[in-house]
Amino acid sequence: MRTKQIIFIGIVLAIGIAALACGRLSAIAFDQVNKTTDGRALGGYDAVAYFAVDRAVEGDPRYEFVWNGAKWIFSSPENLEKFKADPEVYAPQFGGYCSYAVSKGYTANGDPNAWKIVGGKLYLNYSPEVKQLWEKEQAERIEKGNQNWEQFKTKAPERKG
Repeated sequence: MRTKQIIFIGIVLAIGIAALACGRLSAIAFDQVNKTTDGRALGGYDAVAYFAVDRAVEGDPRYEFVWNGAKWIFSSPENLEKFKADPEVYAPQFGGYCSYAVSKGYTANGDPNAWKIVGGKLYLNYSPEVKQLWEKEQAERIEKGNQNWEQFKTKAPERKG
């Protein structure tokens, strides 16, 4: 009888440890940078160009830099160097996921052409139509997005698009 209890307790502990590990792995498995299947952040668009020329500009694969688990592509060596010097200044908020989706508690792809700079930070949205929804409650959406983004670091969010 004593041996069976010890085995039972061991099994229960093993299941509990496995469940905790799986929960932790799901948080770790959440990719904090939205990227293409070949690993490009921003769909290959130049993160610095949004700030420098106020428009979306496709990057040139000759100017690539790997940061935060993604390939960042730039349209010029100057933009590449600016990004290298301070990537967090130029990288989009919420890892380039749709800002509206993050504010709602899930993730969806961000469209490099549906963007806005607010308070010196780059935000993407799923589409121009979703961007318009996000802009109607922009301050609230940013605040809620920041709260949810912190939670995503410990519990992987649902991905809807």
